Amino acid sequence: MKRVLVEELQNCLGQTVTVEGWVLRMRRLSKVTFLLLRDRSGVVQAVLDPQLLKGQSLTAESVVKIRGVVQAEPRSKQGYELAAQEIEVMALADQLPFNINGEELNVPLDLALDHRVLSLRHTKTNAVFRIQAALVQAFQEFLNGHGFVQVFTPKLVASGTEGGTELFAVKYFEETAYLAQSPQFYKQMLVGAGFERVYEIGQVYRAEKHATTRHLNEYVSLDLEMGFIESEHDIMDLQNQLLASMFAAVEMNCPKELKVLGVQLPEVPQIPRVSLEEALGILQREYGKMHQDSDLDPEGERLLSQYVLEQTGSEFVYVTDYPWTKRPMYTMPKGEELTASFDLMFRGLEITTGGQRIHRHEALTANMRRKGLDPEDFTSYLGSFTLGMPPHGGLAIGLERLTAQIIGLGNVREASLFPRDRHRLEP
Repeated sequence: MKRVLVEELQNCLGQTVTVEGWVLRMRRLSKVTFLLLRDRSGVVQAVLDPQLLKGQSLTAESVVKIRGVVQAEPRSKQGYELAAQEIEVMALADQLPFNINGEELNVPLDLALDHRVLSLRHTKTNAVFRIQAALVQAFQEFLNGHGFVQVFTPKLVASGTEGGTELFAVKYFEETAYLAQSPQFYKQMLVGAGFERVYEIGQVYRAEKHATTRHLNEYVSLDLEMGFIESEHDIMDLQNQLLASMFAAVEMNCPKELKVLGVQLPEVPQIPRVSLEEALGILQREYGKMHQDSDLDPEGERLLSQYVLEQTGSEFVYVTDYPWTKRPMYTMPKGEELTASFDLMFRGLEITTGGQRIHRHEALTANMRRKGLDPEDFTSYLGSFTLGMPPHGGLAIGLERLTAQIIGLGNVREASLFPRDRHRLEP
């Protein structure tokens, strides 16, 4: 008999069906056993004669197949239950390291990550990644509808995107290769290859030896690059529309998950834009916070977001015009000391970095030298700028950070299926 999902049982009243899933919990009485079965679509109560389990062991999280009749039951949340006629134990679960049947998964994060397959079964944890998947799908659909082409670029590269040292080295036959920090060079080259608008969803790698709640050493980056722009504001305008479209899609496709997690998706109005100089002035004036460096630290990001929320009602704010010293060599200068660049803060955390890029070969080469980089180390990249490169720019969104901020997770590792950080390489 063909398997029926739990969510389909409401259309099968009076019918004999087969369901398959995991045992969420059991309650054994003298004359009847109640079993909650969970599959990817929901939970249903099955009522069993204890004789059906005679001679069989059964534990929580074991995988079972149950054949029975769907019957009305007003006392059930669903309004129906399954009167079991047969049960088959397909895979018996061992004793569990922790209970996942509670409303909350009340275990330390490291323990949950050590037993990730089990913790992902918890209703709320599972919902996080269904929302994340919906965000990615909406990112794709919006960009596909706006003339972008999805691309797939190498993750083994000969040098760092920004010429930095925070790289993971990999033995590559007789040479040393590195895990890509970003698809940045390839995005730009593909704009110049005539695609004009490209995007990529893929892992990137950063070898920083940090151990914070906001950093991962491997994360998923939602990248886009577009040609024939007038300024970095074209990129910000696009992202404004993109985020609004993504959140609307999640609202439509994940109502159950949003309800389970108690998530209220943010409004995306016209996102306010403040220069970094203005932002630092606000922090000093309103909060007495001084920055020795021309940048925002985590506390500065939180305080600025708080100020913008109070003043405008927006949970987002663009910080623009970062100093030349704080941006990579491919960033378009704006005067002598500033750049045509931006970060996007969302609920107190940076989730996006972007800006306009240098598109003329001579200017790019000069900027490399000014940064202390040798253009000879970037020959294949630079070569594409001698062939006619349009004005262009782009951005990168950290998927795990975006997910964590939407849901209100305290640690970005909670938004990664199998996180890689300073101390974790398994599972």
